[in-house]
Amino acid sequence: MSIRLAVFDIAGTTVADQHVVADAFLKAFKSFGYDKITKEDVKPLMGYKKTVAIHMVLEKLGVNGDVELIENIHNEFVNEMMDHYEYSPEVKPMLNTENVFLQLKEKGIKVALNTGFSKDIADVIVSRLQWKEKGLIDDCIASDEVEEGRPQPFMIQTLMQRNGVDDPQEVIKIGDTEVDINEGRNAGCALVIAVTTGAFTKEQLQEHNPDHIIDDLSQLPALIF
Repeated sequence: MSIRLAVFDIAGTTVADQHVVADAFLKAFKSFGYDKITKEDVKPLMGYKKTVAIHMVLEKLGVNGDVELIENIHNEFVNEMMDHYEYSPEVKPMLNTENVFLQLKEKGIKVALNTGFSKDIADVIVSRLQWKEKGLIDDCIASDEVEEGRPQPFMIQTLMQRNGVDDPQEVIKIGDTEVDINEGRNAGCALVIAVTTGAFTKEQLQEHNPDHIIDDLSQLPALIF
Protein backbone atom coordinates (compact mmCIF):
# COMPACT_ATOMS: atom_id res chain seq x y z
CA MET A 1 0.00 0.00 0.00
CA SER A 2 1.43 3.36 -1.07
CA ILE A 3 0.22 6.00 1.39
CA ARG A 4 1.36 9.61 0.99
CA LEU A 5 -1.02 11.47 3.31
CA ALA A 6 -2.53 10.64 6.70
CA VAL A 7 -5.42 12.83 7.86
CA PHE A 8 -6.16 12.78 11.58
CA ASP A 9 -9.04 14.24 13.55
CA ILE A 10 -8.07 16.39 16.55
CA ALA A 11 -10.23 16.14 19.71
CA GLY A 12 -10.56 12.55 20.91
CA THR A 13 -8.14 11.23 18.29
CA THR A 14 -4.84 13.08 18.57
CA VAL A 15 -5.65 15.41 21.49
CA ALA A 16 -7.07 14.22 24.80
CA ASP A 17 -10.70 15.30 25.07
CA GLN A 18 -11.98 14.44 28.60
CA HIS A 19 -15.50 15.25 27.28
CA VAL A 20 -14.56 18.94 27.24
CA VAL A 21 -16.13 19.53 23.82
CA ALA A 22 -19.51 18.17 24.91
CA ASP A 23 -19.33 20.11 28.17
CA ALA A 24 -18.58 23.36 26.32
CA PHE A 25 -21.49 22.66 23.98
CA LEU A 26 -23.87 22.23 26.90
CA LYS A 27 -22.56 25.34 28.63
CA ALA A 28 -23.02 27.43 25.48
CA PHE A 29 -26.63 26.32 25.10
CA LYS A 30 -27.39 26.84 28.79
CA SER A 31 -26.07 30.40 28.59
CA PHE A 32 -28.98 31.09 26.20
CA GLY A 33 -31.59 29.34 28.37
CA TYR A 34 -31.51 25.90 26.76
CA ASP A 35 -30.76 23.95 29.92
CA LYS A 36 -32.53 20.65 29.20
CA ILE A 37 -29.93 19.43 26.71
CA THR A 38 -27.87 16.45 27.87
CA LYS A 39 -24.55 14.93 26.82
CA GLU A 40 -26.51 12.15 25.13
CA ASP A 41 -28.16 14.80 22.94
CA VAL A 42 -24.87 16.26 21.75
CA LYS A 43 -22.70 13.15 21.66
CA PRO A 44 -23.94 12.04 18.18
CA LEU A 45 -22.93 15.46 16.84
CA MET A 46 -19.27 15.28 17.80
CA GLY A 47 -17.13 15.71 14.69
CA TYR A 48 -19.62 17.88 12.82
CA LYS A 49 -18.96 21.49 11.92
CA LYS A 50 -20.05 23.19 15.11
CA THR A 51 -22.51 25.69 13.60
CA VAL A 52 -24.21 22.76 11.83
CA ALA A 53 -24.33 20.80 15.09
CA ILE A 54 -25.91 23.79 16.87
CA HIS A 55 -28.56 24.04 14.17
CA MET A 56 -29.28 20.30 14.53
CA VAL A 57 -29.72 20.61 18.31
CA LEU A 58 -32.07 23.57 17.93
CA GLU A 59 -34.11 21.66 15.36
CA LYS A 60 -34.44 18.76 17.78
CA LEU A 61 -35.71 21.21 20.40
CA GLY A 62 -38.26 22.55 17.94
CA VAL A 63 -36.55 25.94 17.89
CA ASN A 64 -36.32 27.93 14.67
CA GLY A 65 -32.67 28.77 15.00
CA ASP A 66 -31.92 31.87 12.95
CA VAL A 67 -28.42 32.78 11.85
CA GLU A 68 -27.93 35.24 14.73
CA LEU A 69 -28.90 32.73 17.44
CA ILE A 70 -26.67 30.02 15.96
CA GLU A 71 -23.79 32.49 15.71
CA ASN A 72 -24.26 33.67 19.29
CA ILE A 73 -24.27 30.12 20.68
CA HIS A 74 -21.26 29.26 18.54
CA ASN A 75 -19.35 32.31 19.78
CA GLU A 76 -19.99 31.22 23.36
CA PHE A 77 -18.74 27.72 22.51
CA VAL A 78 -15.64 29.11 20.78
CA ASN A 79 -14.77 31.33 23.75
CA GLU A 80 -15.06 28.35 26.11
CA MET A 81 -12.91 26.12 23.91
CA MET A 82 -10.28 28.79 23.23
CA ASP A 83 -9.87 29.35 26.97
CA HIS A 84 -9.58 25.62 27.59
CA TYR A 85 -7.07 24.88 24.84
CA GLU A 86 -4.94 27.91 25.60
CA TYR A 87 -4.72 27.60 29.38
CA SER A 88 -5.91 24.24 30.73
CA PRO A 89 -3.14 21.93 32.04
CA GLU A 90 -5.28 19.02 30.81
CA VAL A 91 -4.50 19.80 27.16
CA LYS A 92 -2.04 17.21 25.90
CA PRO A 93 -1.47 14.86 22.98
CA MET A 94 -3.28 11.55 23.06
CA LEU A 95 -1.03 8.69 24.13
CA ASN A 96 1.54 7.74 21.45
CA THR A 97 0.34 10.44 19.04
CA GLU A 98 3.63 12.26 18.57
CA ASN A 99 5.58 9.03 18.19
CA VAL A 100 3.17 7.85 15.48
CA PHE A 101 3.47 11.19 13.68
CA LEU A 102 7.25 10.72 13.67
CA GLN A 103 7.00 7.17 12.34
CA LEU A 104 4.80 8.33 9.47
CA LYS A 105 7.07 11.24 8.64
CA GLU A 106 10.11 8.93 8.61
CA LYS A 107 8.33 6.87 5.94
CA GLY A 108 7.73 9.97 3.83
CA ILE A 109 4.02 10.20 4.69
CA LYS A 110 2.64 13.69 5.18
CA VAL A 111 0.65 14.22 8.37
CA ALA A 112 -2.37 16.54 8.41
CA LEU A 113 -5.10 17.39 10.89
CA ASN A 114 -8.72 18.21 10.19
CA THR A 115 -11.50 19.11 12.57
CA GLY A 116 -15.10 20.14 13.10
CA PHE A 117 -13.76 23.09 15.08
CA SER A 118 -13.40 26.52 13.52
CA LYS A 119 -9.93 27.68 12.46
CA ASP A 120 -9.38 29.89 15.49
CA ILE A 121 -9.74 26.93 17.87
CA ALA A 122 -7.63 24.64 15.67
CA ASP A 123 -4.85 27.24 15.51
CA VAL A 124 -4.77 27.57 19.31
CA ILE A 125 -4.45 23.78 19.71
CA VAL A 126 -1.66 23.41 17.14
CA SER A 127 0.17 26.43 18.56
CA ARG A 128 -0.16 25.18 22.15
CA LEU A 129 1.27 21.75 21.26
CA GLN A 130 3.87 23.26 18.88
CA TRP A 131 3.33 20.46 16.38
CA LYS A 132 4.32 22.57 13.38
CA GLU A 133 7.42 23.94 15.12
CA LYS A 134 8.45 20.39 16.04
CA GLY A 135 7.95 19.26 12.44
CA LEU A 136 5.33 16.70 13.48
CA ILE A 137 2.54 17.85 11.16
CA ASP A 138 2.52 19.28 7.65
CA ASP A 139 -0.93 20.84 7.50
CA CYS A 140 -4.14 21.54 9.39
CA ILE A 141 -7.59 22.50 8.14
CA ALA A 142 -10.78 23.47 9.97
CA SER A 143 -14.43 23.08 8.98
CA ASP A 144 -14.98 26.80 8.37
CA GLU A 145 -12.25 26.85 5.70
CA VAL A 146 -14.35 24.82 3.24
CA GLU A 147 -17.87 25.00 1.83
CA GLU A 148 -19.15 22.17 4.06
CA GLY A 149 -17.58 20.18 6.86
CA ARG A 150 -17.93 16.49 7.60
CA PRO A 151 -19.26 14.14 6.37
CA GLN A 152 -18.57 15.93 3.09
CA PRO A 153 -15.04 15.23 1.77
CA PHE A 154 -14.03 18.84 1.15
CA MET A 155 -11.51 19.16 3.99
CA ILE A 156 -9.67 16.02 2.88
CA GLN A 157 -9.79 17.08 -0.76
CA THR A 158 -8.37 20.50 0.10
CA LEU A 159 -5.57 18.92 2.13
CA MET A 160 -4.78 16.67 -0.85
CA GLN A 161 -4.58 19.67 -3.18
CA ARG A 162 -2.37 21.64 -0.79
CA ASN A 163 0.00 18.70 -0.32
CA GLY A 164 0.28 17.54 -3.92
CA VAL A 165 -1.67 14.30 -3.56
CA ASP A 166 -3.97 13.51 -6.50
CA ASP A 167 -5.21 10.00 -5.68
CA PRO A 168 -7.42 9.44 -2.60
CA GLN A 169 -6.16 5.86 -2.58
CA GLU A 170 -2.91 7.35 -1.29
CA VAL A 171 -4.74 8.84 1.70
CA ILE A 172 -5.84 7.39 5.04
CA LYS A 173 -8.30 8.97 7.44
CA ILE A 174 -8.24 8.43 11.21
CA GLY A 175 -10.94 9.66 13.60
CA ASP A 176 -13.18 8.83 16.54
CA THR A 177 -16.69 9.59 15.23
CA GLU A 178 -19.27 8.41 12.72
CA VAL A 179 -18.75 11.54 10.61
CA ASP A 180 -14.98 10.94 10.51
CA ILE A 181 -15.69 7.52 9.03
CA ASN A 182 -18.22 8.85 6.52
CA GLU A 183 -15.90 11.71 5.56
CA GLY A 184 -13.14 9.23 4.75
CA ARG A 185 -15.55 7.08 2.74
CA ASN A 186 -16.89 10.07 0.80
CA ALA A 187 -13.35 11.16 -0.02
CA GLY A 188 -12.50 7.67 -1.34
CA CYS A 189 -9.63 7.13 1.09
CA ALA A 190 -7.62 3.92 0.89
CA LEU A 191 -8.27 3.20 4.57
CA VAL A 192 -10.73 4.65 7.05
CA ILE A 193 -9.61 3.90 10.59
CA ALA A 194 -11.66 4.54 13.72
CA VAL A 195 -10.24 4.96 17.22
CA THR A 196 -11.98 4.23 20.50
CA THR A 197 -10.20 7.00 22.41
CA GLY A 198 -12.90 9.61 21.83
CA ALA A 199 -16.65 9.92 21.59
CA PHE A 200 -17.73 6.37 20.72
CA THR A 201 -17.18 2.77 21.79
CA LYS A 202 -15.92 0.00 19.53
CA GLU A 203 -19.45 -1.39 19.24
CA GLN A 204 -20.85 2.00 18.23
CA LEU A 205 -18.10 2.57 15.67
CA GLN A 206 -18.56 -0.90 14.15
CA GLU A 207 -22.05 0.10 13.03
CA HIS A 208 -20.47 2.50 10.52
CA ASN A 209 -18.09 -0.06 8.99
CA PRO A 210 -14.63 1.49 9.17
CA ASP A 211 -11.84 -0.60 7.67
CA HIS A 212 -10.21 -0.98 11.09
CA ILE A 213 -10.94 -0.03 14.68
CA ILE A 214 -7.99 0.55 16.98
CA ASP A 215 -7.76 1.32 20.69
CA ASP A 216 -4.49 3.23 20.51
CA LEU A 217 -2.72 5.14 17.73
CA SER A 218 0.34 2.96 18.28
CA GLN A 219 -1.59 0.25 16.37
CA LEU A 220 -1.79 2.42 13.23
CA PRO A 221 1.67 1.91 11.62
CA ALA A 222 1.21 -1.89 11.45
CA LEU A 223 -1.86 -1.34 9.28
CA ILE A 224 -0.03 0.62 6.58
CA PHE A 225 3.67 -0.30 6.62
